[in-house]
Amino acid sequence: MRPEAPVITIPGKSVISASFACVYSCVHPCLPLKALLGKGRQQAYMSNMAKNRSHEGAGPSQRQLRVGEVVRRSLSEVLARGDVHDPELGRMSITVGEVRVSNDLKTATAYVLPLGGKDKELCLQALRRNTAEIRHLVTRGITLKFAPQIKFELDETFDRMDDTRRMFADEHVRRDLDRSDEEE
Repeated sequence: MRPEAPVITIPGKSVISASFACVYSCVHPCLPLKALLGKGRQQAYMSNMAKNRSHEGAGPSQRQLRVGEVVRRSLSEVLARGDVHDPELGRMSITVGEVRVSNDLKTATAYVLPLGGKDKELCLQALRRNTAEIRHLVTRGITLKFAPQIKFELDETFDRMDDTRRMFADEHVRRDLDRSDEEE
């Protein structure tokens, strides 16, 4: 059996259901839904409406990931072509490992590393010095409502991978891993 819809009375009108109230408020925008439903009924009605259950908020949303990847590709192309008018950046080959975008898509943090890992600080200083020009060149190739501010950070994932390899190569860890393989 279907639950009964809340009933609403509007002065000068007959008794209507809450679903009609939504249609009525679209037809008559001067009457807000609060006026039609009342505060308690409005909250009950709104809680039954569909919610966005596709994203729980634990990590980046699909849109953040998609925009981050588009910005990363565009930034990589700009740096590979040497479009930035800075001789220091022109001499460097820079890897853009990842771009993380804020929730509002207005700030992008690019994790970069010069090829070979040499002159990290010099590379970071040159990128930060030319942020405005890089932002202009990057957003010229993509279609977004707002051009994100680009911040540059050193990419430390390669260092973490080396630390992990060293840890797995350690004698004590190898012995524990071999012991767990034998038990299975």
